[in-house]
Amino acid sequence: MALTSEQQASVDMAIAIETSRAEGQATAQAASDAKRIKLEALRLAKEVLIENARYKSVDSRDVTATDITTFATTLTTYINS
Repeated sequence: MALTSEQQASVDMAIAIETSRAEGQATAQAASDAKRIKLEALRLAKEVLIENARYKSVDSRDVTATDITTFATTLTTYINS
């Protein structure tokens, strides 16, 4: 059974809307995943650097935010490669 041109246009529009919605969700999910990975890398970098600092002498135990972000960037780059 063939659709009228009006019905076909309606079906085509519904398909286009659904495709656009699905692509938007995929983009939003990818952005959310990227942020989650970045936050997890920061958490892991902080834990590793602080744990490693425990085994250094007292005067060299400082861990800076720059140290953490640099290590987190390294981890994220490795994960994404």
